Amino acid sequence: MLDRLGFPAIGHHRRFVTAIAVDAVGSGVFMPVCVLYFLVTTDLSLVQVGGAISLASLVSLPVGPLLGGVVDRIGAKQVLLAGNLLQGVGFAAYLVTDSFVALTLWTVVVTIGLTAFWGSYGNIVAAISVPGEREKWFGFLGALRNVGFALGGLLSGLAITIGTPTAYAAVVVANAVSYALAFGLLLAVPPTASTGRTPADGGWGVVLRDRPYRLLWATQLAYSTAMMALNFAMPVYATTVLGLSGWVTGAVFTINTVMVGFGQGLVVRAMTGAVRWRVLLLTNAVFAASFVVLMGASRLSVALATVVVLVGSVVYTCGEVLGGPVHGALSAEAAPDHLRGRYLSLIQLAWNVAGTVAPVSFAWLLERGATPIWFGLLAVSLVGAVLAARLGAVMPQAAERVVNRAVEPSSA
Repeated sequence: MLDRLGFPAIGHHRRFVTAIAVDAVGSGVFMPVCVLYFLVTTDLSLVQVGGAISLASLVSLPVGPLLGGVVDRIGAKQVLLAGNLLQGVGFAAYLVTDSFVALTLWTVVVTIGLTAFWGSYGNIVAAISVPGEREKWFGFLGALRNVGFALGGLLSGLAITIGTPTAYAAVVVANAVSYALAFGLLLAVPPTASTGRTPADGGWGVVLRDRPYRLLWATQLAYSTAMMALNFAMPVYATTVLGLSGWVTGAVFTINTVMVGFGQGLVVRAMTGAVRWRVLLLTNAVFAASFVVLMGASRLSVALATVVVLVGSVVYTCGEVLGGPVHGALSAEAAPDHLRGRYLSLIQLAWNVAGTVAPVSFAWLLERGATPIWFGLLAVSLVGAVLAARLGAVMPQAAERVVNRAVEPSSA
């Protein structure tokens, strides 16, 4: 079944895959109510809740690179476990959080835990997969997380419908329990193999002098910024700017979840034989096309605008499923094994920068009318396309083809 969907054989990695699925369901339960929970269960204002979350995001920016060095020293599994534990403790503490200081403190703990998770996640995926199959693995796990988010979202919808503090507290308990279950599953995951080298064989100097990887980082930043449109631009644009019904935003997220969850593997399989940098170039072109489509909705009637927004979300999701697996595989393979923690922490930093800057920037653009936001995102995608083309000329791994089969290492 997995092979028909274009996904890899799980084999003896079932515990890791199951832990990722459990973690995703728990996160999906809480994400839709992350602000509502504190508004319902505390006396804090919307500004205070938003301020605590923004402050936590800022704190996470320098934490990512620091954790990259920790991954190289003690291993990805230990950092992943620590991140899981921190998030579980933080969410459990939310049950007794009732002040701005406490909310800020525990949100920082949760955010550092999340940063630790993503800072070690790519290292483990690279370790359990083999060259030639990494697009399949990154695509599979990304699709699995999307399905988990969707299942969790359905449960959170029940809590929102009930609307009582007890119902919201049950959501937090469910998320904390999911981290405990995932932690137990991850304990049985074998540690990543040693490369026989130490970080002393390089260090941050090697990482920062790697010009092709810096270019990959910039390409990743463009992709990450475009990926923020789904959460921070489309909902506000559809409901506030265009005045569309609330169900349109729900439909946009449903389309995205279904397409990624059930189409990601098929897209990866269809990439077989394609050159990686050209896939990234196409990713940015598809993103750009989706932004043009969405911008066009502002000139139409409500009925036609609804159709155009839904079509735009389909085009947008095509860009997501094209770029995600290739970015994941390329960022892991272009890094030396003994410094992969540091290298991949830079990729996580690109996501954190985009996640910190996008909400404020998108809100500022949306306040200026229907078109500025899409012109801005169109510019981001065009820059990303130029960077992807340049990447193919300077990074050998980017000029390789997607093969979707195990490749034996060359004996040189």
